[in-house]
Amino acid sequence: MNDNEELFHSLEAQIIACQRCPRLVEWRQEVARVKRRAYLDWEYWGKPVPGFGDYQARVLVVGLAPGAHGANRTGRMFTGDGSGDFLYPALHQAGFANQPNAVKREDGLELEHMFISAVCRCVPPGNKPKAGEISNCLPYLEREIDLLDQLQVTVALGRIAFDQTLRIYRQRRGERLRFDFVHGAKYSLGDGMPWLVASYHPSRQNTQTGRLTEAMFADIWEKVTQIINLEK
Repeated sequence: MNDNEELFHSLEAQIIACQRCPRLVEWRQEVARVKRRAYLDWEYWGKPVPGFGDYQARVLVVGLAPGAHGANRTGRMFTGDGSGDFLYPALHQAGFANQPNAVKREDGLELEHMFISAVCRCVPPGNKPKAGEISNCLPYLEREIDLLDQLQVTVALGRIAFDQTLRIYRQRRGERLRFDFVHGAKYSLGDGMPWLVASYHPSRQNTQTGRLTEAMFADIWEKVTQIINLEK
């Protein structure tokens, strides 16, 4: 294990042990205790969910928060729910994932050149974290960005992920970066900073209504691949 891996593992342990937001601690544990009928035989994760993927990633994907019966159950981002069922086939097709499915932590899924994280690490009631909860959790994402020293592109899935990721990069540049959340938009944040790409979140609310189609999502990863190839 190299130094970077040790730092990531230390950060992951800190995230998993986090108790900063009492409302979220209570809710994630309640969801894990009550369970969904389809998953009664599961031992839910019921803890904060760390990011995962390639520690030498050139692409960072940022979502909102774990799903109640997805990552809060499985312990891995976008694993075991509808969002992951839409995300991972697209990543597999684009060459970032070794398989198109994600059902549990021990399913053999591996990411190449990519790390997946989120703004919040605990499932929020109604999928709506409060501002203070976001602020409590955001330092974990900042630390992951610090450790991902090969980063060339950040993909924000949804407006909250876009706004909060931009908030981090604004602080680093020390200036007001004015970019609008528009699906498919890509923004240069300046020298020494990764590009920022905006995408609708692959939630069922978006994918089942046609707001986000497979073709639209594939175009996001094509843009990401183009940026990586240009930055080589």
